[in-house]
Amino acid sequence: MAFITNIHPGPDNPDGNGADDQQLVAAFRQSADLKILASLYQRYLDLLYGVCLKYLGEPEAAKDAVMDIFEELVQKLPKHEVTYFRGWLYTLAKNHCLMKLRSGNHLKVTSFDPEHVQTGEELHLNDRVEKEQQLGQLSKCIETLSDDQRTVVELFYLQNKCYKEIETITGLQWNKVRSHIQNGRRNLKICMERQQKVTA
Repeated sequence: MAFITNIHPGPDNPDGNGADDQQLVAAFRQSADLKILASLYQRYLDLLYGVCLKYLGEPEAAKDAVMDIFEELVQKLPKHEVTYFRGWLYTLAKNHCLMKLRSGNHLKVTSFDPEHVQTGEELHLNDRVEKEQQLGQLSKCIETLSDDQRTVVELFYLQNKCYKEIETITGLQWNKVRSHIQNGRRNLKICMERQQKVTA
């Protein structure tokens, strides 16, 4: 992450102290100045590292992912209308980690004697593969939700935020938060059932 922390905004650029997320997003989209994007990205390094460590399980792999996500952000942010940067960035990081897991590059390969493989170990491996498949399906289904549903579902289920916290973060009223969570959950269930039928 050194290349990020070593980038400092110029005197004419918005910095982390004087501009909110949306101002920095708008400034970057207009200028494509990486210094502006780095100022914004630095605010969420701890969050991103925590997300990557949660999914990848290894500190070095998590650090590498945080670096890679910045490069991905450079490409994707100009192409998306982002109304809530923190939630959008969280989703980007999570999807990056899931793709890394699915690619197989993160899995360790260990040599073994087939005669000594235990049934429990096979079941554990199968269970892990199944969980990764489910995570992949869930990730795809979350992307099909509307922006508001996706944001509140991720905050409620993935970040364990309560309704009041989600109200504060999103600016949505309590009844809207509740409605988006219920509708998002129903839509996810429908989508997951369709995904399972396709893979069955």
